[in-house]
Amino acid sequence: MNSFEITGGVKLKGEIVPQGAKNEALQVICAVLLTNQKVTIYNIPDIRDVNFLIELVAQMGVKVNRIDAHTCEFQADNINLAYINSPEFVDQSRKMRGSVMVMGPLLARFKHATLSKPGGDKIGRRRLDTHIIGFMKLGAQFNVETGAISAEKLTGAYMLLDEASVTGTANILMAAVLAEGRTTIYNAACEPYLQQLCDMLVLMGAKISGIGSNLLVIDGVTELSGCSHRILPDMIEIGSFIGMAAMTQSEITIKDVGYEKLGIIPEVFSKLGIKMELRGDDLYIPAQDVYEIQNFLDGSILTVSDAPWPGFTPDLISIVLVVATQARGSVLIHQKMFESRLFFTDKLIEMGAQIILCDPHRATVIGLDRKNKLRGIEMTSPDIRAGQALLIAALSAEGKSIIRNIEQIDRGYQYIDKRLQALGAQIKRI
Repeated sequence: MNSFEITGGVKLKGEIVPQGAKNEALQVICAVLLTNQKVTIYNIPDIRDVNFLIELVAQMGVKVNRIDAHTCEFQADNINLAYINSPEFVDQSRKMRGSVMVMGPLLARFKHATLSKPGGDKIGRRRLDTHIIGFMKLGAQFNVETGAISAEKLTGAYMLLDEASVTGTANILMAAVLAEGRTTIYNAACEPYLQQLCDMLVLMGAKISGIGSNLLVIDGVTELSGCSHRILPDMIEIGSFIGMAAMTQSEITIKDVGYEKLGIIPEVFSKLGIKMELRGDDLYIPAQDVYEIQNFLDGSILTVSDAPWPGFTPDLISIVLVVATQARGSVLIHQKMFESRLFFTDKLIEMGAQIILCDPHRATVIGLDRKNKLRGIEMTSPDIRAGQALLIAALSAEGKSIIRNIEQIDRGYQYIDKRLQALGAQIKRI
């Protein structure tokens, strides 16, 4: 098991380019299964989860041509149907949560798929009912015991999703584009990555309206063609770098951020007192000795909570919590969507942070205003986002920190140690 050794308290400086968006990559790579023609995808992040999915579709029979580390050509013209119905495929699929999104394309094109309980971060209950109910509304049958999902044909239908699930919306959308007739999905997720998937499907010949809203209307077509698609910069990584700059009192420029797709992310970090300046499509973060959390207009304590887009993404709640530990002022962090995502706060408390974990969903952070710096400790990364938050804490802490189980961080952040070293960070893989 690899670890990071970090010597904290070093100010960073320079430019950093965000990787391609992990969550978008998982969706659009699954979408290549919808056509037998060539699909080229650019700006693919070179990370464990995405590489695992590329290997999985290759095992399914998709021809994969890696042009470079971040560009792939895919052609799903000879899918091994025997393999995708085998126990081996189910076992392989359950190793990574994003693999659940192969179900929609397989059901649409081959009228059969198999559900496996997917892996991924242990951050709480993450049910798949939305996916299955959506497929059933399109005419599929689901065998609870075997996990088999099949249909003689898929027929468009109206559905009101019980939750605005991103992966659920993506899965149902990919099934609906080849269904007969019109499908209406209300309470659909509308994250930028879902919008990107819709745009890619339209390039392939799908008929989708309402893109960017929570009401998608899909008129099914008989086949889709190939296309070229470029993945957005990763908004989660951009938010992480904003927080890292503030915590380490560093002057950093984040290049090519796709600012118009960041939603309220910059605004939330501004409420923590972090200054930033948009220069073209680059985000410049000046070095700040102090950043002060804003209260609400009535003087009450600021609350930062997650919500479906265009609300604040749950993947940055861990980062906001860490950044608040060295701010001036206090904030209530409310993680609504996952009940286990705040449990890493015990490590921050051990580092010297003042945090009250109210319950599994809420934590009050009392900012130390840098008067008492965090101290380096040995810790273990519990999941991707908490792992990155602990890494930021270690970069700002006095002394040496060891972070174990960094395979979790590698699942979501490419070459993170080398990229931070280029900014002057004292971090090495051991």
